[in-house]
Amino acid sequence: MIKKIHHVAIAVRNLDESLAVFERLLGVKPLQVKVLPGPRVRAAVFPVGDGGEIELIEPMDADSGVARFLETRGQGIHHLCIEVDDVDAALKEMAGKGIELIDKQGREGLVGKIGFLNPRSAQGALIELVQCQE
Repeated sequence: MIKKIHHVAIAVRNLDESLAVFERLLGVKPLQVKVLPGPRVRAAVFPVGDGGEIELIEPMDADSGVARFLETRGQGIHHLCIEVDDVDAALKEMAGKGIELIDKQGREGLVGKIGFLNPRSAQGALIELVQCQE
């Protein structure tokens, strides 16, 4: 079921400024920068090490979940993403273990099908599951 840690997402107030910081920090350009209309964010993905990634996410409006996160917690780690073989099966399995879900079924994400677990079930950490596109 669980394959690896896929990425760590960092919520930022200004993606353009943050891109410059992370390009300098990591010594690489982002793999992609994309608008995600569902969660209403602009996202950038940087490669790190042997297959890992850092994702920067900037809210597109004040009503998005990421905007609310920034208001209460400020810039910083937003979620941890774990790669799985099958998001829908993993969500069903987690529900069967009593894990509270945000998403009952997978939905489209930046790199494939995703689903979120409620932070109340993970010691306050927001966990994303991803089934990468082949």
